[in-house]
Formats: sequence, structure tokens, C-alpha cells
Amino acid sequence: MKKTKVVVVGLVALMLMLTGCGSSKETKDTSSETSGEVVWWGWTPGSPTNEKYIEAFNKEYPDIKVTWKQTSIDAYDAALKPALANGKGVEAFEVSAGSGNGGIQVFGGQAIDLTDAVKKALGDDYKDKLNEAAITTMTVNSQLKALGVGTVYSGNLWINQDLFDKYNVKIPTNLDEWKKACEIFEQNGINGFVQGAGQGAFNIDTFHAIADNVSPGNFTKATRGEVQWTDDSIVKALELWKGLFDDGIMQKGALGLQQYPEANNLFMSQKAAMVMMGSWYTSNALPDAMKSAIESAASTEEPFTMIPIQFPDIAGTGNTGSMFGDLDYSTAVSAKSSNIKAATTFAVWLGTSQSGQQIIADSLNVVPSLKSATPDWDNVKLVNPEKQNEPIKEYLNNAMNSGDNPRFAGINADMNQALMDVLAGVAGGTITPTNGAAQLAQTQADSE
Repeated sequence: MKKTKVVVVGLVALMLMLTGCGSSKETKDTSSETSGEVVWWGWTPGSPTNEKYIEAFNKEYPDIKVTWKQTSIDAYDAALKPALANGKGVEAFEVSAGSGNGGIQVFGGQAIDLTDAVKKALGDDYKDKLNEAAITTMTVNSQLKALGVGTVYSGNLWINQDLFDKYNVKIPTNLDEWKKACEIFEQNGINGFVQGAGQGAFNIDTFHAIADNVSPGNFTKATRGEVQWTDDSIVKALELWKGLFDDGIMQKGALGLQQYPEANNLFMSQKAAMVMMGSWYTSNALPDAMKSAIESAASTEEPFTMIPIQFPDIAGTGNTGSMFGDLDYSTAVSAKSSNIKAATTFAVWLGTSQSGQQIIADSLNVVPSLKSATPDWDNVKLVNPEKQNEPIKEYLNNAMNSGDNPRFAGINADMNQALMDVLAGVAGGTITPTNGAAQLAQTQADSE
């Protein structure tokens, strides 16, 4: 009996061990390269653009069902983390460079390596066919953890040309003209300029633009430790940033407003004539995208003529037209997905195929990662082609030739938070520009 009992106990122990081993195995992939179900998580560019991407994808892969699941920018990380940990309901997900939402350094560990899939799609020379940032910023520990869809640039304003025409307002090129334009619009019950200064990432964009106006390149050099944050040019930029609030360019209550949805909705409902947005906003020049944005703003207005303009020369230096950019978003595939093959097909199609990248180009949301994909201007129809075509073509060309001037990719998490805190404090008057620069310098020193 003792011997039998020992054997039984041993068998039970063995079964428990096997059961434990089984529970630690990766989820079985039930999909194929041409069939399966993919839930695609992200924050941009949103409906109806993403559904158009899916529709185009399904023309080539009709048996892969893709469902777009959107969250707000600020809620993305908090929502995605438990979903990825659970391993269900997320097959493909958007990630970004730098320390913003969806950071590749945060989520790359939960994504598969896509190197072999890209080589299969584009060949061993795939690096020559894709934007360099699409590879370098998405590579973690020598593994390609996501495929860049396209790059976005910032550093400019967008204006409602129809409102400028209606009230005979001069497009601002310097500080005095900007102040005057805002005054005229305010007199007519319209916000001249709107920014959600309660959402820190967009404050960094505006400050970067100001810093490049003061001394081109010094903001980027400061993030790299090549220029001190206490440099006179940075302090001057902080003073000019504060001046936007003191001079009435920033609307009242700006620090209590979010860029999305509030500032965006004010512009899209024609309650504001100018907004600080980047190249991702170009898609709103398309009738369907603008109609959707207007409806989301709870407005009944018709689509209007919006065009990009250079950030005004508020420093009086003549240094204008600077733009800075990063990969806007990339597509990663969850390592715990039960549809890895299907999700990989979708990620590769979106980021590397001529058809996928062409629809990206024509959507005007980002500058495509595939070098051979450019907007087909015979196919792209804007709200007001006569007034928009040339300014937008020139704008996108300027963005693509902006050189080595990253947006967020060179800013680590600590500096990202410090910049947001300092800019909010300087704007609100609780931090002086000099002290704010010193705080940024201390953060830089602490991270070295």
C-alpha cells in the first residue's frame, strides 16, 4: 500500500507539473496569413480614416476581419496595459517613438519581432525602401518591434481661411500681426487663436517652435546635452511663451483646456480662427474627414477652407518655417495574440505595401514610411482645391525636408514631464522663465 501510495502521489505531482507547464505556454495562433480576426488598438487618426484603411486592406485580404478600437490619447496607455496582459481582444496596436503615449520602450516587450516579415515583404534591402526613422526608432534590442506607418511634423499653425477672408484679417507673420488678428476676431465673437494648454505635449510643440524661431536647432541640441537649458536662447523662448498668455494670443482659460477634444472642436466648429496643430491635421482638408470632425464637434457648419501657415516670427529674428517630426505611430503585433499571423499580415500591409502606403499618402494624415508612396494629387480632392492645393503641397514638401529636428523622439520621460511642468508653471506665472530654465537644466543633469 505504501508503495502504491507513493506512485499515486508521484503521478499527481507529475500531472500538476505538466499542467503548470501547459499554462505558461504562449497562446496558440489559430489564424493564417490570409484569414483570422484582428482587433486593432490605437488613438490615431481615427474614424472614418481607419475604416477606409481597413476597407482597402480587405480588398486584398477579404478573410481577415479587422476591427478598429479607438481610445483617447491620454487614456491609451492605461487601457492598453491590462488588455495586453490579458492576452485577449488586442492583436495589433499602435506605438510611438519617444516618451509619449504608446511608447515603444514601454510596450515593445509585449510585441513580436517583425524583421523576418518585413524581409519577406520587401527583400533584404528593406531598410533602403523605408524611412530611416521607421526602422531605427522601432528597433528595441536589435528586434523590429513595430512597423512605422508614417511621420508627422509640427511647428506651424492652421488657419480658417474663410474666416480670415470674411473679416478681412491679414495672415500673421510676426507678433504684432498675430495680436492684431486675434483682436479683430475677438471683436467679432470668435477666438483668434486656440490651444489646449492643459495638454502638455502640445505646449512642447509650441515652445519648440518658439525656440527654433529664437535660435534654430537649440531646442534639439538642448535635449541632446549639446546646449544648456539655461542658455539665453531658451530663457528668451520661455519669455516669449509667457508673452502669448500675457498678450492675449492664448485664449482665456487656455490652461484648463485640452487640445483634444476641446481646442480641436472649437476650431472645427469655426469658433476659433487659428490653432497650433501639425501635419496630422492635413487630413481635415479632405471633405469626408472634415465632415466627421465637424460632426464630432457637435457643429452644423459646412466644411471650410483651412490652410497651414508658418509659425509667426514672434522673436523678430527672421528664422521662420522650422518644422520638427517623428514617426507618428507604428503598428505592433501582440505576442499573446491568438491571431499573430493575420495581425502580422495587416501590420506589414499597412506599413510596407505600395497599396497600403498609397492610401496612407492620399489620406494626408502622415508622410508615408515607404519612400515610393506619395500623394496622388489627381486623386486627392480637397475641400477647396483652388486655395488649398499649393499651400498644402508646399507645406508637406517643407516638412519632408526639415532635416534632423525630432519632435519627441529625443525627449526622455523625465524631461518630457519637466517640460510640461515648467511650461504650465511659466504660463500660469508660478515659475519665472529663468527658474524654469534652471529646472530643465537640473532634470537634464539628473538623467545623465
